[in-house]
Amino acid sequence: MAHQIKKIGVLTGGGDCPGLNAVIRAVTRNAILNYGYEVIGYRFGYRGLYKNETMPLTLETVSGIQHKGGTILYSSNKDNLFDYTVEENGIEVKRDVSDVAIENMRKEGVDALIVIGGDGTLTSARDFGRKGVKVIGVPKTIDNDLASTDFTFGFNTAVGVATEALDRLHTTAESHHRIMILEVMGRNAGWIALESGVSGSADVILIPEIEFDINKIVEKIEQREREGKLFSIIVVAEGAKPVGGDVVVSKIVTDSPDPIRLGGIGNKLAYDLEGLVENHEIRCTVLGHIQRGGITSSFDRMLSTRYGVAAVDLIDAGKFGNMVCLTGNKISYAHLENVIGDTKNVNPNGELVKVARAIGISFGD
Repeated sequence: MAHQIKKIGVLTGGGDCPGLNAVIRAVTRNAILNYGYEVIGYRFGYRGLYKNETMPLTLETVSGIQHKGGTILYSSNKDNLFDYTVEENGIEVKRDVSDVAIENMRKEGVDALIVIGGDGTLTSARDFGRKGVKVIGVPKTIDNDLASTDFTFGFNTAVGVATEALDRLHTTAESHHRIMILEVMGRNAGWIALESGVSGSADVILIPEIEFDINKIVEKIEQREREGKLFSIIVVAEGAKPVGGDVVVSKIVTDSPDPIRLGGIGNKLAYDLEGLVENHEIRCTVLGHIQRGGITSSFDRMLSTRYGVAAVDLIDAGKFGNMVCLTGNKISYAHLENVIGDTKNVNPNGELVKVARAIGISFGD
């Protein structure tokens, strides 16, 4: 297949994530060093594809970027070219402008496209594949909630950041006999909260998959007091909710494919606990976008590099319409038609939850 491909394009869509630059670097180096492909990057995700905003990806332009968070191609989580906002006669309307993007690729001589992103970004990749674009997907999310792969890059870095935050909160909590709450990301999956909570010696972990009873949290705090532990650490995922309750929404972003932004459960929990717990100050820290930025962990650098190399190998093999995956410790691939919308959540009865319970962590249930 290699003789049929001369030039490939790369774009990054959705929220930024540690490891994106490592993927871009691996794609570029494998494409140039082993296949002789020319490589270009589209800026700002699908918007760059629509407006034909590109930059050359060479051995020089990808030098020294592997460890950096973010993406040198920039990103956008609002530009769905199959439902894109354009202005007609002074009025903003939604249009399918995907054919414009396809024509831009043709004019640019791009033979295949590597799309790095989460569920929304890969949905558009699938749709471009249906229209004949030779596309390969690379899974990206700090939430680790894509079902077709055991791990997404960025997750390990996010867990490390959250774990370090818990380590730092511990010393203050113990010094002042406080209850410290750490709110972490994850949307509707509790993987970051669960793994950082166990690693960071949390006393209570609240995740979307297990509805919590605030009275059970109070019981855990009181139990620790009886044992002489006059402080407690609580990790709460942004999508956690009480029994019979609902998630806390921070805002609605109307022009986004995923308009609901979760956030605020940590502060709400702190407020609710203040009326139930005596003799303790309660403080909430919202980790937010700190989980997304900074230096990429060695695990994520390695996984991103493996994904980037595999994506180019799939192009050479002509296996378009697929997404690279990690199955066990082996790189594999799955068809984009089968991976979209298939989320992976924490199993409330799974091994990791059982491990946490076995060492005395409460899930508020």
